[in-house]
Amino acid sequence: MRRVFLLLCGTIGSLAAAPSFTKDIQPLLQKHCQGCHQPASKAANLDVTTYQAFAKGGQRGPAFVAGQPDQSLTVRYLLGEAKPRMPLAAEALPESEIALFRDWIRDGAKDDSPEEATETSATVYLQPPVITALKFSPDGQTLAISGNREILLHSADGKKLLHRLSGRAERILSVAFSADGKLLIAGGGTPAQFGEVQVWDVATAKLLRSARLTNDTVFGASLAPDASKIAVGCADNTVHVFETATGKELYKIGNHENWVLATVFGVDSKRFVSASGDRAAKLIDANSGAFLENVNLLRGELNAIARHPKKDVVVLGGAERYPYIYLMDRPRNMKIADDTTLVRKLERQDGAITALDWSPDGARIAVASQSAAVNLYDPETGDKKAACSGHSAGIYTVAFSPDSSKLATGGFDGKVRVYSTQDCKLLHSFVPVPLSAGAQ
Repeated sequence: MRRVFLLLCGTIGSLAAAPSFTKDIQPLLQKHCQGCHQPASKAANLDVTTYQAFAKGGQRGPAFVAGQPDQSLTVRYLLGEAKPRMPLAAEALPESEIALFRDWIRDGAKDDSPEEATETSATVYLQPPVITALKFSPDGQTLAISGNREILLHSADGKKLLHRLSGRAERILSVAFSADGKLLIAGGGTPAQFGEVQVWDVATAKLLRSARLTNDTVFGASLAPDASKIAVGCADNTVHVFETATGKELYKIGNHENWVLATVFGVDSKRFVSASGDRAAKLIDANSGAFLENVNLLRGELNAIARHPKKDVVVLGGAERYPYIYLMDRPRNMKIADDTTLVRKLERQDGAITALDWSPDGARIAVASQSAAVNLYDPETGDKKAACSGHSAGIYTVAFSPDSSKLATGGFDGKVRVYSTQDCKLLHSFVPVPLSAGAQ
């Protein structure tokens, strides 16, 4: 009966417009298949996150044969003619959705995916974009700033947009330079579709490699001090670690019970800490991916983390509004509800903490929150030294300059502001993108 129904659907479908890969097939793949068949896991060596990967197929061969739905593995698995029936351990797809796959394959299995963005087809801005990530280059001359589907390399004085690094990810949520300034990494993705880690050559403004993973954007990408590895947090409660030189995924870990929103490597690149909405900051062996221990006593959900420039000491913050300074190494054996790694608790912020940074000279910690100011603290005493104000809404990213004399901030209002860290005097502010003539 099902076969008759599907054949009938195919006949009726021939009178209508052919299904679209982008509008009809890809959403079904994302909903039903991408959880198992994506770059991070590739069950049966199958990746369905792009047309090209889907067409290539997996261990059993190509996923489909254009023009021949009955000979296509995708249809056979969905019908249960090939075992096990897919989606695995889930209800069979509705006959109408299987019919879409049949019709699309019968009509040639065409790829109508939009072309990926390029610098010649850069985003047109009608208003400033929400700024979710920024970093100074090691020489202090350039700021890498998140845009829509791109990273903006801007002169740090705000006077000139130098390059637009356009990629596939709709959102860029974290950026980091290598110590020599030659590489720039970024983490982000397109919500409800894919996450992406990008590695760029700064001198040529060219994308060297890209790794796609999970079915949602990724967070808190960090680069090991020796530039060997990239760690990134995910909305599926995992952390993925990649080899910088090749983009190859080394391992993923699943010790968290909520979204992982931030990561930071230790001074020697041999360990890293991941911070999550499950309230835990977890210490991980960077070579093996083995969980070592929790750094902190569990309190509120964590959103941000930063490390002292020369010591394995971190500052954590999130929903509880208090920044906590912790040692990465426990001075004695852990006990239940142990907090022996706590160095200092800073004052409560006016909103949930969204971003943190530790100055390269070690003398200041910048704390950003959902309020309209960034507070600067002396980490040795916990004293508040200054408040950098001027934003009209929440601040999502902060970064000290290499000489620690300046602090750059960005957030909801789309402006980059650069302050003196001595007294939080505003040095300059700018919108990092060109606005079209029709912008309001």
